[in-house]
Amino acid sequence: MSDNPTKLLIVAGARPNFMKVAPLIHALERHNGARTSQRPPLDRQLTYRLIHTGQHFDEKMSDIFFRELDIPFPDLNLEVGSGSHAAQTANIMLRFEPVCERERPDWVVVVGDVNSTMACTLVAAKMGIRVAHIEAGLRSFDRTMPEETNRIVTDSLADLLLTPSEDASENLRREGIPDGKIRLVGNIMIDSLVTHLDKASERGTLEKLGLKDKGYIYVTLHRPSNVDAKDSLQRIVQELSATARRWPVVFPVHPRTRNRLAEFDLSFTNGNGSGLNLMEPLGYLDSLELTRHARCVLTDSGGLQEESTYFRTPCLTLRPNTERPVTVTIGSNRLTSVSRLRPDLENALQGPERLGQTPPLWDGRTAERIVQTLLEA
Repeated sequence: MSDNPTKLLIVAGARPNFMKVAPLIHALERHNGARTSQRPPLDRQLTYRLIHTGQHFDEKMSDIFFRELDIPFPDLNLEVGSGSHAAQTANIMLRFEPVCERERPDWVVVVGDVNSTMACTLVAAKMGIRVAHIEAGLRSFDRTMPEETNRIVTDSLADLLLTPSEDASENLRREGIPDGKIRLVGNIMIDSLVTHLDKASERGTLEKLGLKDKGYIYVTLHRPSNVDAKDSLQRIVQELSATARRWPVVFPVHPRTRNRLAEFDLSFTNGNGSGLNLMEPLGYLDSLELTRHARCVLTDSGGLQEESTYFRTPCLTLRPNTERPVTVTIGSNRLTSVSRLRPDLENALQGPERLGQTPPLWDGRTAERIVQTLLEA
């Protein structure tokens, strides 16, 4: 056993990132705890500090949020705040560099594809600190998406690329990343899902909303490509209003979408017999329950594509591409567009109640594999 612990700085920039780092923190604590049990020590200690860049302010990230995830508050919040992509990236770099100088970590661990992911990777790479990227190799092949730039830059600089699926590993190989840097570990978001399934079931979400199992459509839409153009949003409003006359539609309306509806003076037809339920955004546990029991999901969210694939709930993704193609090739996800929305919804509602398969290693044990990989590295 080495007496010198390996020190990690774990970076999160936005609320969804914490859903990804929570399983890793739990796995690290289990590993470190095992070293002090009655069994012989397994390996060296892995210490960590959790850094929140403050890229997104989210009032829902309260005590309850961290208690639900069963993780500590961040050790440090850089409080970067919003701004243009360039300004935000620069500010994160300026504030993260002194942290690295002070902490002198062995690894910087980044997740996902937000500006914080790329910015902290750039700082670490220039300082000679090794970087591990969780969710490496995802590609939409759409350079108009800022997230795609973040993915490509992060993966080109990272020392350890932890991929959620074999197609992600193959993307990296095509880009010339050596095999020695790539590790297929599985999808860490599924770790969070598996951990919280019982808690989600206990909430009674369907009963509170008067819904039946496999008897409603669950909708989340917020991407600029769908809601920032009046023509697109108007068509979505029309299609959902028409669908709600035959099927209950549960639509937690994102603030961005709500603002655009008001700006464009658009409103849903919610008359007699309509099953349209517009509500405020929901928490993680309620969203899990709605995804699990829906007849169909309509979304433009990356996370919901993965979660619906795990549950094998039919999912329509209102985007021309996805950085998670395994959800289409193996899972229950299908791409759609505003012009095809009505027939695609009809096909989904007339098809099987459950589709596809759960991809390999989406088993709730990804964080354990990441810890083992960091030890081996």
